[in-house]
Amino acid sequence: MSPDEDFEKRLAGALRGATGAFPPHSADLVRRSVGRGRRMRLFAAARTAAAAVAVVAAGGGLVALGALGGQDDGTPGRLPAGSPAVAAGQPSARTPAPVGGAEMVRILKGLLPPGGTVSDASGRGPGEGEGAGSPMARLTYSTARGSTGVDVTLTRLDPSVPADRQGQGGCLPVEVRPYDRCTTRKLPGGAELTTTRSYTYPDSDTGQRRWYAVFTTAGGAQVAVQEFGGGGEKEASGGADPLLSMDRLTSIARSPRWNAALAALPAPPSAPATGGGRTSGAALTRVLKAHLPRGGTVSDLNAGDGLVQLVYDDGHGRSMVEADVQYDMTAELAGHMGCAGVPGDCAARTLADGTRVKEVRGRSEKGGPAEVWLVDVLYPDGRRVAVRSVDSYAESGPVTRPRPVLDLDGLRATALDRRFFTG
Repeated sequence: MSPDEDFEKRLAGALRGATGAFPPHSADLVRRSVGRGRRMRLFAAARTAAAAVAVVAAGGGLVALGALGGQDDGTPGRLPAGSPAVAAGQPSARTPAPVGGAEMVRILKGLLPPGGTVSDASGRGPGEGEGAGSPMARLTYSTARGSTGVDVTLTRLDPSVPADRQGQGGCLPVEVRPYDRCTTRKLPGGAELTTTRSYTYPDSDTGQRRWYAVFTTAGGAQVAVQEFGGGGEKEASGGADPLLSMDRLTSIARSPRWNAALAALPAPPSAPATGGGRTSGAALTRVLKAHLPRGGTVSDLNAGDGLVQLVYDDGHGRSMVEADVQYDMTAELAGHMGCAGVPGDCAARTLADGTRVKEVRGRSEKGGPAEVWLVDVLYPDGRRVAVRSVDSYAESGPVTRPRPVLDLDGLRATALDRRFFTG
């Protein structure tokens, strides 16, 4: 065997070994990062937007509160139908020069209320540093009442990708963000505005508050403004409201001063097509509902290709139920369909046809008080179904019932239902 052939053989073996060592994809992880990309997008955009900043909440104002006509209660006021920012970010025949980081900071400073001071300001334009194509600015704004961290990120959405799989607009499911107070509404001309009052740690309703406003133009450009009460992200532990009101954040996000920067945004790279089989969210929903007890009500349905989540209430409290369907998982789950190292009560067995079944009852991996019951099924051909039920409406939410609505028998029958692959 030649040295080249020996090297190729050893390299292939090393790659296979590395792949086998990776941990399995949990049902909720696939949902967050692949299925619809909504669970973690508010964090990811900020981390690529500034070395250590998360994206989701707030800052300043060009338009006076009276002009918006709203109250300082987190509900956006009426927005004028002819607002210039509604058309901002639409591609033009000639793309203008990009706006650099210094100019991004200057614009953000100019939109803050007078009477405060600015510190720790930094910015980035397209192609500057990491995250090319995502101009951003961040700073700390202070008054006699305290300090608040503010940042803004500009992006252009890919028209070939569903809106709920990219960007930061829209309200995230209650199963994922149980303590958010979020509103999304359409504006005249086709734009959309999302406003959210949240927390730095989304699995808790205490600690540092984070507010954000996301304005998406009809042309697919997006301005996301966020604010952290008490200072920068994780720099404060108190629960004081941020200094800037939700109306202020809305006015910053909708300001026409961003128009030049939005118009200069490059076209986003198209998302790669997903390979392998997938089952539609509508089909998964039909199968999952067929296994729920009769007489209850379904709410907060959140379904996409490969995964469905919903909240079911049988009169004894709300319970989250989730089904995740995946393909070609044999290699990725190698060594992970047993109970070694699994916290909680775990049982694993192999059926006569080689199908592996793992059943787990334990505390939520989110660290809250909720208990999660799970049945994970891996078929010999690599198809996988993971079904879970929680004694809360969200894994990181408060306990809302004595036990999950589906017991292990119900979860097992659901996970072994092959209609998940046929619809």
